[in-house]
Amino acid sequence: MPAASFQGLGGFIDVTAQSDERPFNLGRTLLDARTVELWRKLSARTLRSFGRYHLGYGDPHGMLELRQCVCDYLQAARGVRCEPEQVVITAGTQQAIDIIARILQGPDKQVWIEDPGYSLTRLALVAAGVKVCAIPVDQNGINVSEGIRRAAKARAVFITSSHQFPKGVPLSMARRLELLAWARESGAWIVEDDYASEFRYGGRPLASLQGLDEAGRVIYVGTLNKALFPGLRLGYAVVPRSLLRPFVTARYLMDRQPSSLCQAVAAAFMEEGHFASHIRRMRELYRQQRDALVAALRRRLGQHLTVDPPDQGMHLVAYMRRGKSDLAIERAGREHGVIVRAMSRLYVEAPAQPALMLGFSGYPHQIIAPAVARLARAFER
Repeated sequence: MPAASFQGLGGFIDVTAQSDERPFNLGRTLLDARTVELWRKLSARTLRSFGRYHLGYGDPHGMLELRQCVCDYLQAARGVRCEPEQVVITAGTQQAIDIIARILQGPDKQVWIEDPGYSLTRLALVAAGVKVCAIPVDQNGINVSEGIRRAAKARAVFITSSHQFPKGVPLSMARRLELLAWARESGAWIVEDDYASEFRYGGRPLASLQGLDEAGRVIYVGTLNKALFPGLRLGYAVVPRSLLRPFVTARYLMDRQPSSLCQAVAAAFMEEGHFASHIRRMRELYRQQRDALVAALRRRLGQHLTVDPPDQGMHLVAYMRRGKSDLAIERAGREHGVIVRAMSRLYVEAPAQPALMLGFSGYPHQIIAPAVARLARAFER
């Protein structure tokens, strides 16, 4: 088996794909000169002040200073109801998903996932021996009544409620209340992956599902890796108190603790107000990059694609016209130096809609139009 790939779990994972920096790969971030310089200064200052606490074993929950910062941020920005002791620092969303899969109780570990949805979540659950039930997504988000019809006794649902991945639709308020009622009555967990919530470009920010939860059934998962840079490897989970002990124990057994150095720098960055300023600057920059990509796609490929600017997130979806194959365009795009993701790959059982996913957050204005021109040549083939 090649070292760079993994075969199994109902799919093929090319683990080198995420590191491909060509436009328009997903999950890319940009750092402006101000953030880079601040991060360097804070890192140097943190190293100079490091003591025995930072150099030894630490709290598997994560550093209290960072947990307090995350707690304050989530309360103000996302309407999350939590205390610092409920925040557990992780390496990112993927580790949080792995921990939750390990601690699910019951002999029949069945969960709902979104269809289409994030393939790494699905594959991680399958790898942990969890039985996944794919529930279709429409313009209002996951179809809760269909989920209850198919698997009323499922132990959990894994959901991207604010900005569904990949389609980008928010979960409607009626569906949110329906989902919370089901979880309360059945004793199931709702795992809310609030990815890219920092980057909303129009209208008021959508409050978190966790903020509506009166029964303590929502596990809220987020990451600093998308808000700052993927190499940071810091995320967080807000865990209901009834689940906190097994969650922290599993986190300790798999990875002992997060990096003290990275936590200390991140905490200083947030405490001193740099994080909020960084998000404001990046939100405006990403909005401009989104608009540039939408304009270029409409100008060069309007006869082939239907594209609307998303209100949130770091990627857009361009739906195929005239029966073209998104898989074929994905392959042809690579040959022309452009990375686009075929959305049809992300469906499990629901009828697939051919569409292309294009990340816009990591690509400066000057390279967007030339990359779209190369993509247009891929369509001409």
